[in-house]
Amino acid sequence: MAKNSRKVIITCAVTGSIHTPSMSPHLPITAEEIADAAIGAAEAGAAIVHLHARDPRDGRPDQRPEAFLPFLRIIKQRSACVVNITTGGAPTMTVEERVRPAATFKPEVASLNMGSMNFGLYPMLARTKEFKFDWEKPYLEGSRERIFKNTFADIEYILKTCAGNGTRFEIECYDIGHLYTLAHFVDRGLVQPPFFVQSVFGILGGIGPHPEDVAHMKRTADRLFGDAYRWSVLGAGRNQLPVAAMAAAMGGNVRVGLEDSLWIGPGKLAKSNAEQVKAARQIIEGLGLAVASPAEAREILTLKGGDQVAF
Repeated sequence: MAKNSRKVIITCAVTGSIHTPSMSPHLPITAEEIADAAIGAAEAGAAIVHLHARDPRDGRPDQRPEAFLPFLRIIKQRSACVVNITTGGAPTMTVEERVRPAATFKPEVASLNMGSMNFGLYPMLARTKEFKFDWEKPYLEGSRERIFKNTFADIEYILKTCAGNGTRFEIECYDIGHLYTLAHFVDRGLVQPPFFVQSVFGILGGIGPHPEDVAHMKRTADRLFGDAYRWSVLGAGRNQLPVAAMAAAMGGNVRVGLEDSLWIGPGKLAKSNAEQVKAARQIIEGLGLAVASPAEAREILTLKGGDQVAF
């Protein structure tokens, strides 16, 4: 697992589809805001930016390729960072909708969820008393009974749709069984090493953020994939920086960003994605490690290069 590597890849997920606009005034919504957030994160030390789009009118998740194109072009013009396009979209979308931007723009990296799951967002209702837009409360409330659908057929569809694009995947594993699902697709030859495994901790419905959970994920991935994978973690909400610190100390890479957490400390909203990247970088460098540049991240993950994308 590249245990001796001194370079730690920081991924920044700048807006996502979990949080709604009423939760933070700092959540990027428009294409300009998303582009500025991604570039700021890259300047702070993120080698990879993980991107979703939103409707600029009300901030709802928007997976139309035309919603992605304005900020993709700006980021490519202004930064050398690796662009990672979501195929997760939002749990309310079909797999055909979700894969369309990655299929269209052929990025160096795209995310790929490794299993269907309960994805509980409804506890956030207790923390938000007023909503700016009428879609927000039903979206959160609906997660009580909504399944985030990622069947074997869905995963295979995404893999085969993007097979000819040279796109590698940020393989998002929310529980131990997702690692075994990845192993299944590896055995079938549909995913090629090195696997970029993003272990997700603290989402209601997935594995928890306890240090034993983090260690269990790593032990299992080590056993299944040996040196053929590169490990990264994200901790949801208040777990973001503690989980990042654990993983960095264990030889892993880290992901931060306002998609995963709106906070920079107890009761304190992060004012930008860059603020979270800087905090992660401080942890990494405090451990005597170095942050990977985009060029180094491309080498570590054997990516095709920013000149090979379709935007």
